[in-house]
Amino acid sequence: MLSFVVRSLFVAAALSALSLHTQAQTAPKLEMPAASPAAKLEQRVGVTDVVVTYNRPSVKGRKVFGELVPFGEVWRTGANTATSISFSTDVTFGGSAVPAGKYALYTIPGETEWTVILSKVTGQWGAYQYDAKDDLLRVTAKPAQLNDPVETFEIGLGDLRDGSATLNLAWERTRVSVKLEVDIVAALKPQIEAAMTAEGKKPYLAAAMFYFEHDIDLKKSLEWIESAIKEQPEAFWAIYRKGLILEKLGDKPGAIAAAQASMALAEKAQGGIRTEYVNLNKTLLARLK
Repeated sequence: MLSFVVRSLFVAAALSALSLHTQAQTAPKLEMPAASPAAKLEQRVGVTDVVVTYNRPSVKGRKVFGELVPFGEVWRTGANTATSISFSTDVTFGGSAVPAGKYALYTIPGETEWTVILSKVTGQWGAYQYDAKDDLLRVTAKPAQLNDPVETFEIGLGDLRDGSATLNLAWERTRVSVKLEVDIVAALKPQIEAAMTAEGKKPYLAAAMFYFEHDIDLKKSLEWIESAIKEQPEAFWAIYRKGLILEKLGDKPGAIAAAQASMALAEKAQGGIRTEYVNLNKTLLARLK
């Protein structure tokens, strides 16, 4: 009798396991497309890493600003969880100082003016619990009318320079832009000075061009580019840059001599670099006439 009970329990367990296995086979997990897909924008501005995390709703035939997204009300600036933006260094956002860190990016759309908000509280769903007391700052921006519609909400960083970029919000036929600036000179000048006084090989060319491009100390820039050329006398790309520095210093004869020397060496090179530097030197010489 006991043996019969044991066999019965074994059969019941086996049938139960088979049933669960069959259900698992006939009911696969569905992965549906998101109505507003998640997106992540990563961009380096100078030496600052900017990261934007947001969700991208689409127009889908609707009237967006003024209806789907009402004027005068706080918007999550996307869909689902409020958009976040982080900076790896201190920055200036729309003219206001912002410490390095992560912030929620809210906006208040308007017909003629938008308010762009950085909040110290991140990770909230929508703007339902938004509280102005958590604002780090607010800046205003003028919306621009786009000729071509943008179907899916888009955040981008354009107009990239060593020390600046433009944060662009675009959807439907509206674009809103905020200037982002970083103090690249304050960040890099001490590092360059330390590198140039340290033992070992020095970054003469990179240091010379940074000082040249940012008008820090052109005489020191010239000194460093000459050291770079001394290390590589055939480096026509460095000699060309010496011509640029001399041009900015007002030494026209010196700049012409550098451009001619660079072009003579470049003409002996092979491939695309030859064409590039021959043309660059021709342009510099034409400018120096």
